[in-house]
Amino acid sequence: MPAPSLTTKRLLLRQWKEEDLPFFAQMNGDERVMHYFPSTLSVEKSKDLADRIQKELKEKEYGLWAVEVVGVAPFVGFVGLHYQDFPAPFTPCIEVGWRLGFEYWGNGYALEAAQKVIEYAFDVLKLPEIVSFTTMTNQRSRKLMEKLGMIYNPRDDFQHAKLPTNHPLRPHVLYRLKNPKIGP
Repeated sequence: MPAPSLTTKRLLLRQWKEEDLPFFAQMNGDERVMHYFPSTLSVEKSKDLADRIQKELKEKEYGLWAVEVVGVAPFVGFVGLHYQDFPAPFTPCIEVGWRLGFEYWGNGYALEAAQKVIEYAFDVLKLPEIVSFTTMTNQRSRKLMEKLGMIYNPRDDFQHAKLPTNHPLRPHVLYRLKNPKIGP
């Protein structure tokens, strides 16, 4: 069953459209947006990523939804849930994540969308826990995780297995949020 659209006061989280792809590629080529990733993405790699994202949204009840600011912008980035199974003490897991175009930062869109996604994850999917992670120095994402009520424990810090041993972005932090309706 494909993932349903989700709505908030200002946003529509939806399946992707072909016309989202040029802005997505532009966003992934922006060094400000990709500062805490190993590199920017080429147009071809952005298209490959968008294809994988769209496939997950069509095959599962969740994924990385395209975010539209209703009446303002048809596509500002993505927010959603993603299955992670790389080698780490907390995997496999479902991660809440986001990436928005730089010009849309600071408007509360990521927070608003992530709150809706977490509500869906807990109320509809009945997930017991959601995680989020980033490199240690990514203070913007860490602040957003904290605003979402996610809990950081330094004992959960880890070295991201998908990055080379001495890569400066390899040290990561993990934030967790338990479903309050399922119990401890």
